[in-house]
Amino acid sequence: MTETVIIQREPPRQAGVIRLLELSNAYAASLYPAESNHMLPLEELEEPAVSFFVARRGDEVLGCASLVQHGDGTAEIKRMFVDEKARGLRLGKCLLETLEEEARRLGIGAIRLETGIYQPEAIGLYRTAGYREIEAFGTYKPDPLSLFMEKRMAA
Repeated sequence: MTETVIIQREPPRQAGVIRLLELSNAYAASLYPAESNHMLPLEELEEPAVSFFVARRGDEVLGCASLVQHGDGTAEIKRMFVDEKARGLRLGKCLLETLEEEARRLGIGAIRLETGIYQPEAIGLYRTAGYREIEAFGTYKPDPLSLFMEKRMAA
């Protein structure tokens, strides 16, 4: 029997999630220099303005993503990652839809993100979901290895 994948809000400080965040860090480090990696540390994922979601099948953590509210009507997608062994299950799309539902629930007007240029699957996912390229935002500086995107949420 195949167990269903469930996505729900969970605390980030748990072994399976920490393992996934470490895999995400290693993956990003294999693609980009340190100054082009903008990973949110575990402590910041625990802040009240962060909605952190985990995708799991039974006890196995397969993916995660968070939505960080910036207090100005916008929120940012951070730490979206799917374990390599779960790729092809469309978890990225499901996690993104979950974050967008959360943004609507919170009354967020726009969702923004930064991703790397060497991640065509992620870029394709975001473009297909309606995200458009924008200039660097917030505390980000322009970076030739970064792509900044935004999706305006329907009122």
